[in-house]
Amino acid sequence: MQVLTHRRPTPLPATTTPQRSGRRAAQARARGFTLIELMITLAVAVILLVIAVPSFRTMTISNRLTTTANDVVGALNIARMEAIKRNASVQFCSNNASLNTSDPLGTACGTAAGAVETLVGSPAVASSVGAATIGIVTPLQLSGDMAAVRFGSQGLGYLPNTTTVFTGTVANICSSAISSNNHRVVTLTAGSIVQTTSSTGTCP
Repeated sequence: MQVLTHRRPTPLPATTTPQRSGRRAAQARARGFTLIELMITLAVAVILLVIAVPSFRTMTISNRLTTTANDVVGALNIARMEAIKRNASVQFCSNNASLNTSDPLGTACGTAAGAVETLVGSPAVASSVGAATIGIVTPLQLSGDMAAVRFGSQGLGYLPNTTTVFTGTVANICSSAISSNNHRVVTLTAGSIVQTTSSTGTCP
């Protein structure tokens, strides 16, 4: 004979009613920031701005100095290569007309700093090989005049209208907007070796 036993059902775990869970979610959404948290966030943001903005400005000006110095180097190399290719005199121009001299080639330069000029044809007519693309604008400036260099067919640079091989500073580009590493000095040694160095100093 089989004996039937009655088992009590296992109680289900208590669950949160939909009404109560909805109330908790609304409370979590409405919490937001406290005034202290907001003040701390603003303080951190201000500190980051104070540190980052000057550093970014310094980096930007330093990059502009380097880019401008590279433009000078590029113009010198163009003048030298064109002189060899054309078997003729080609001049890297100064911003100072008296340094360019008053002969036809120097006169073609005018005051276009960094332009590259040559003479072609017979009678000789000035021809621009490279436009003045050297952007020396505020906050950049020249410390002193840019030099004039006249390259001969052998690729050597001379002082215009002389037989003196050029050795010295071609351009000193600087900025008073930053206090260190604020000069880029482009030099030409033995009429053919171009170098760029950085230095710190007063920028007029």
